[in-house]
Amino acid sequence: MVLHDAFFFAATTLDKLKGVPPSFWIKVGGGVLAIVLVVVIFRKLMEVNMFILGGAIFIAVGLVGFNWLYHRTEPKVLTPFFDRIAPFFPSAGAYETKQATTPDATKK
Repeated sequence: MVLHDAFFFAATTLDKLKGVPPSFWIKVGGGVLAIVLVVVIFRKLMEVNMFILGGAIFIAVGLVGFNWLYHRTEPKVLTPFFDRIAPFFPSAGAYETKQATTPDATKK
């Protein structure tokens, strides 16, 4: 056997790629699709009136923030901030706690 015959039997790149599981290619395709969608959406948002865009972002952030505050599912980074403002807003467990007490206990 001559040396150049050994290269003929070497695995080609295509053979190596055939061994990669399909789930990997699905994840790579999803990642590429996500990047393309982000770029397209960003370009479309740059054409919108900034006042309206700012108002929509303010409302969206407010809704997510109040949902986190009500259910206390905020990210751990924001917990110190939410601990300070939580007493001023209702929470998910407050109603059940109030209903569990007797009416006379709340008047005392």
